[in-house]
Amino acid sequence: MSQISLSLPTPSEFPAFPYAPPYPIQVDLMRHLYESIEQKKVAIVESPTGTGKTLSLLCASLTWLADEKDRAKKGVLDALGTETEAGRDWVLAQTRERRAREMEAEEREYEQRLDQARKKEEAARKMARSRVHKKPKLTNASPVQELPEDPDDVFLPNEGKDEKDNISPAVRALMAQFVTWSSKKSFFDKEEEPICTKIYYASRTHSQLAQILPELRRLKLSPVRSVYSKPSISTPLKRSAPDDTSTEDDAPITYSRTVSLGSRKQLCINDELRVKSKDLDEGCRELLGETQDKRCRYLPPISEDVKMLDFRDQILASPKDIEDLASVGRLAHTCPYFGSRRAIPQAELVTLPYNLLLQKTAREALGIDLTDQIVIIDEAHNLIPTLLSLSTARLPSSTLSTSFQQVCIYLAKFRTRLSAINMIHLKRLVVFMDALKKYVAEWKEQNSEPDKPKVEVMTVADLLERLGRKVSGINLLEVEGYLRSSKIARKISGYSDKEAEKEQDPKLRPRRGAVPPLHAVEAFLLSLTGSNEDGRITLSLIRTKSGQEEVEMKFQLLNPAPHFLEVIESARSVILAGGTMSPISDVINQLFSQLPAEKITTFSCGHIIPENNLQTIVVGKGPRGGELEYKAGKQGDEAVIGELGQLLLNFASLVPRGMIVFFPSYHFLNTAKATWQKSGALARFEGKKKVFFEPEQATQVEQVLQGYSEAVREPSDQPPSRSKGALLFAVIGAKLSEGLNFADDLARAVVIVGLPFANLGSPELRERMKYVKQLEEKRGTKRPPGQKDAAAELYENMCMNAVNQSIGRAIRHRGDWASLILLDKRYASASIRNKLPKWIGGGMTVTDGFGQAIRELGSFYRNKRVP
Repeated sequence: MSQISLSLPTPSEFPAFPYAPPYPIQVDLMRHLYESIEQKKVAIVESPTGTGKTLSLLCASLTWLADEKDRAKKGVLDALGTETEAGRDWVLAQTRERRAREMEAEEREYEQRLDQARKKEEAARKMARSRVHKKPKLTNASPVQELPEDPDDVFLPNEGKDEKDNISPAVRALMAQFVTWSSKKSFFDKEEEPICTKIYYASRTHSQLAQILPELRRLKLSPVRSVYSKPSISTPLKRSAPDDTSTEDDAPITYSRTVSLGSRKQLCINDELRVKSKDLDEGCRELLGETQDKRCRYLPPISEDVKMLDFRDQILASPKDIEDLASVGRLAHTCPYFGSRRAIPQAELVTLPYNLLLQKTAREALGIDLTDQIVIIDEAHNLIPTLLSLSTARLPSSTLSTSFQQVCIYLAKFRTRLSAINMIHLKRLVVFMDALKKYVAEWKEQNSEPDKPKVEVMTVADLLERLGRKVSGINLLEVEGYLRSSKIARKISGYSDKEAEKEQDPKLRPRRGAVPPLHAVEAFLLSLTGSNEDGRITLSLIRTKSGQEEVEMKFQLLNPAPHFLEVIESARSVILAGGTMSPISDVINQLFSQLPAEKITTFSCGHIIPENNLQTIVVGKGPRGGELEYKAGKQGDEAVIGELGQLLLNFASLVPRGMIVFFPSYHFLNTAKATWQKSGALARFEGKKKVFFEPEQATQVEQVLQGYSEAVREPSDQPPSRSKGALLFAVIGAKLSEGLNFADDLARAVVIVGLPFANLGSPELRERMKYVKQLEEKRGTKRPPGQKDAAAELYENMCMNAVNQSIGRAIRHRGDWASLILLDKRYASASIRNKLPKWIGGGMTVTDGFGQAIRELGSFYRNKRVP
C-alpha cells in the first residue's frame, strides 16, 4: 500500500510532445504544470501566443493523467499483498500477474469497443457521402397513456400533489428514462461504467475550444500498456503521428477519451424545433415532456437505451468539437446534446465553456463533480469579469409586472386544486413581487424629474428594508428553493401562453419555447439570498425599444472569489493560463487571497521569437516637443486629434503592410474620425494605406476583416518602406482586441493610443472600488507609503488587462516580427511598465523625443528587409 502514496517525479522529457525537440520554455512550462498538478497547487501560467501554450498544457496534464493511471494500477496490485511471507511468494506473484492481465484485458476490450465505434462512424459517413437515402422512421412512441380528465391538469405543480400517482404520464416516463440513463450499469449489465480522473479544460467561447482538438490529435499518446512494463507516457513511444494510419508493433491509434460540452444552441439537430422556438432551451424542455409522436424524434425512448450507449462510444472514440458532434448526431439520428452528457463519466478530457464550469447549477445539471479533478482554464484573463457577469441578474419592471400578473391569474384559476404547501409558497411570492412592484413604481416617480439622479446603488439589506415588514417576514431562500425544485415557472408561463393562444390577434400569441418571465424573478431572488455583503442592487431608468422609460433592477456581485472558491476547494489542481495574465498580482489578490502562499505557484515565460523580432517603444512626446497624454479631457480637443493624425501618418509611411491602431474607446475613435474627415487627414491616410474602421455591429466584423486582409496582401509597386498595405483603426476591449490572429503582414505594427481607463462616472465601478478598499482595510493590509490603495490598484489593473490583450494581437508564431508603439507618456511610468507582460516590458525603449521614435522604427524595418 505504501507505493500508492509515493509522489510522481517530474519528468525531464515529454515524448508525447509532437515536435522534437520542444523549445526550452515549453519544457519548463510542462514541468511546472506537471509538478503543480502532482502537488495539488493552483498555478497561474502566462505564455505568449505562438509559444505552443495549448499544446504544452495538454501534453503536461495528459502525461500526468497517464502516469497517475499507472500509479493507481500498481496500487491495486500492491493491495493484494507484499512478497514477504516465505513459501508464498510464488502464490502472490501468480495472483498479482493474473490481476494485472485482467486489468490489461479490460482496457484492451474497452479500446476495441471504441475502435468499433470509430469504424461504425466512418461507415456511416461513407454511406452519407455515397448516396442519398431516406431517413429511417424513428419510432419514439411511448405506451399509450390515459389523458387527464381536465386538460389544465398539466399546469399543476409536479411537486406538492397529494398522491405520487397524480404525476403526469409524460413526466413520469421522462423521470424513468433519466433514472435508466444515470444508472452505473453499462451496456452488458455486468460491468460498471468506468469513471476516471478527468481534466476539465475550459475556455471562453466554443471557437477557442475548437482550437484544442487539432492540438490534441497531434499528441503521441501511447497504446494500452502492461502494468509491469516500466515505460509510461513519459518514455519514447513507438508510433507515428495521429494523421498517419501506420503504426509500429501493430499498436492501435489511441486518443484520450474526449467529450466537448455545449449548449442546445450549438448541439440541437432538431431543425423544426430551432425554427419554431423563441428560446431553444425552453422549447427542448417542452418536447421532453411530450409523449408519442410529439416527443423529440432524436431522443431514443427508454426501450432503446442501447442506442444512446452506442452513440456515447462514438463520441468518445475520437476527439470531436461541437460541429463534429452535431454532424455525428445527424448521422446517428441521436441527440448530441444529451449524448455528450452521457459520455462525461467515461471521458478523460472534457472541454467546456466557462459558464458550464463556473456555475454550480450548471455543474449539477450536467452531473459534473470536480472532486480531485484537474481544472484548466485557458484565456484566463477573462475569468474575473466572467465570474462577475455570471452572478449578475437583471429584472426590468415590465418583466416583474408580467410575472406578477401571470402568478395572480394562475392562483385564481387553480386556488382550489393546489396543495397547502404550494399555496403558501405562491402567496409569499405574490407578497414579495407586489411589494417590489410598488417600490419600483414609487422610485420611478421620484426620479423621473430632470434634476433627479437616474441611478441609485444600494445593498441587498437596504432594498429588503425598503420593501416593508411583510417582506422582511418571508424566508426568501425557501421561496427561491421552491421555485427551483417545483419548476412551477414553466407551469405558470405555460398556462398563460394557453390563455394567450385564444387571442384573435396573431401578434399577441406566444411563440413556442419563450423564456418564462418568472425565471427572471427567480434569478433575482437567488441573488438576494446570496452573500449580502458582496452584492449591490442598482436601480436605473432605461429606455425600451418602444421608446418608453422603465426601471431596471440589477444585482451585481462585487467579489468574484466566493463562487470560484467552490471550484478551488473541490478540484485537485486549478490552472489559470493565458497569453497575457499580467498583472498576475491582481489575479491573486482578487481570486486567491484566502489561500496560503505555498498553495499558489506562478509561471511566466518569455517569447520564442528572437529578441530582434520585437520592438517596443514608448512615444511620450510629439513632433513639437509637447508631452503626449490622451486623458478623457483631451480626447475631444481638435488640436490634440490633429497632432495625433500627423503622428500616425508618419508611422504609416514607415510601417510595411498591415498596421493596427487601438483607441481607448469608440467615442474617441469616432471623434477622431470626424475631425480627420473635416481636416482632410483621412484622405492623406488613404494615400499611404487603405483605411478600415472597426464596426460597432458584430455582424459587420467579418466583412471588415476580409477587406483588411485583402488590402494588406495586395501587391504594391512601392518600395518596402512605403508599401501601400492597410491601416485598421480598432478599439481596446472591443471585437478586434481579443481572440483574433493578426499574424505576419496583418500586423507589422500595433499602436496603442492612450490608456483605456474605465469611466469613473459609473456607479457600479465606484461601488466596486469602494468595496475593495473597505475589504483591504478589514483585512488589515498595510501598503508602503506612496503606493496606490486597493481601489486605485484595481482601476489601473482593469486598464492594463485590456491593453495587454490588444498588444498580444501582433506576435503569433516564432518567425513573426512587429513593432509595438505605446503612444502616451504614462507608459514610461514604473507602475504601468511593471504591469506589461515580461516578454514586452524587458526590451522596451522609452524615446526622448519624436525624432528618436521615427529613427528607431526606420532602423527596425530596414533591418527586416521586407520583400
